Amino acid sequence: MNILLMLLPISLLLLGLAIAAFAWAVRKGQFDDLDTPALDILDDAPPRPTAPPAAAPREGDDGA
Repeated sequence: MNILLMLLPISLLLLGLAIAAFAWAVRKGQFDDLDTPALDILDDAPPRPTAPPAAAPREGDDGA
């Protein structure tokens, strides 16, 4: 019987942590798009190369 006095608060604490983790994931948008990631694996096209960022002109550069 004494074990229940320990297990009940531990289980409630774990339940609270699970609910908090779920609420955090919902707020961060983890469940916004459930279809696209599953379809990305079926796309045979190679990934598009990304252009390197353009260098910002330095101070004193007159472009010549």
